[in-house]
Amino acid sequence: MPSATSPKLSRATRIAGAAFALTMMGAAASHAQQQGEAPPEGWFKVCTKQEDNDICNVQNIKAAATGQLLTAINIIQIKGKVNREIFQIAVPTGRILPPGIGMQIDGGKAAKVPYSICLPDRCIAEVVLSEQLIASLKRGNSMVLTTINFQNQQNPIEMSLSGFTAAFDGPALQKSELEDRNQQLQAEIEKKREEFQKKLKAEQEKAKAGN
Repeated sequence: MPSATSPKLSRATRIAGAAFALTMMGAAASHAQQQGEAPPEGWFKVCTKQEDNDICNVQNIKAAATGQLLTAINIIQIKGKVNREIFQIAVPTGRILPPGIGMQIDGGKAAKVPYSICLPDRCIAEVVLSEQLIASLKRGNSMVLTTINFQNQQNPIEMSLSGFTAAFDGPALQKSELEDRNQQLQAEIEKKREEFQKKLKAEQEKAKAGN
């Protein structure tokens, strides 16, 4: 896979990063809870306009019970003054550099996605999006992304590819649909966080009782 390090691609990355940041901010800012509805999961598409460019981003975000980001996939297509297609993976910080992220689809040969930048809350790896990669994602069942953490241990995360084709080829979510999705995501994160805190408290009480 080619490395995404050229100046033009860096500019495209900054534009695409703005679209991704807006989506993540929307998810973090939404606090309303949708009772009785299953939380949204899997792949979805959002589109926006940034400067003189149309940007579409097919995403899949996986978070821990505490709400911490585990992995986020962004397949970004930019058309306009900048024409670029980027496959991007965001993972938590505390990774060993420069090994990059191993990507394996359906147990096939692993490819390496190099890191391009680390921010205070996440590290981002990316390559140019190719037709071959799109085809592999469409026909695949699951994808395993493996990083090496600061303890020099492999940290594999599996992500289902079910629904990828529908999201990639289908229409983008409308603003109201995205807001509803973000509200449901936030509600599920809050629920998982409360369950995690209750479990932790119960274990602490149990430990105290045993002393």
